Amino acid sequence: MESYRVIYSQENRIQIYTGEIVEKRSRFIANIRAVESEEEAMAFVDQMRKRYYDARHNCYAFVVGPRGELARSSDDGEPSGTAGRPMLEVLQGAELKNAAVVVTRYFGGVLLGTGGLVRAYTQAVQEALKLCPTAIMKSGKRVEIETDYNGIGKILHLLGRRNLAQESGEYTDRVCLRVLIPEEEISDFTKEVTEATAGRGRIRELEEVFYPVPE
Repeated sequence: MESYRVIYSQENRIQIYTGEIVEKRSRFIANIRAVESEEEAMAFVDQMRKRYYDARHNCYAFVVGPRGELARSSDDGEPSGTAGRPMLEVLQGAELKNAAVVVTRYFGGVLLGTGGLVRAYTQAVQEALKLCPTAIMKSGKRVEIETDYNGIGKILHLLGRRNLAQESGEYTDRVCLRVLIPEEEISDFTKEVTEATAGRGRIRELEEVFYPVPE
């Protein structure tokens, strides 16, 4: 597995994105956020149930794992298959992983029928997704680049040209950078650094990581 798609949370700040539709006086409020586990997803569901304690239904769906290994949904009292499953299919159709959505329904007094419910819950999730920034989690490595001050400008130029993410930099008698590099670019990038610095720049591979590249 080389990559997967997630809701992009900048600086590890979890944000909830909200979309809403009204169908025959019933309100459908969709709240979606990034999650990392089933426990985190269910805690989010409980949070929404408390927020909308007076609503008739709080239906949910979530997908957890880089391959979407864990997928769950609930109709929360709506007719079977009219809420949770359609919501889950929207997440899966968007190829999102590690995401949870809760759609709250305030009943407007008019029955929507099976088809109407499926459309309403689907559209509510789609409205929330329109607001979600996304990123591709790429497979790569965290590497340490060490060079002298003569080579740092050339290395920064190479990083910019490849649009590589610099995590940190330490400037003492030498320069030490920590950088995230896609797996498939490490070999070529190492050669470029060696050539650009006449062998004075050294790269040390640290650990394998997944890191976000905003879309």
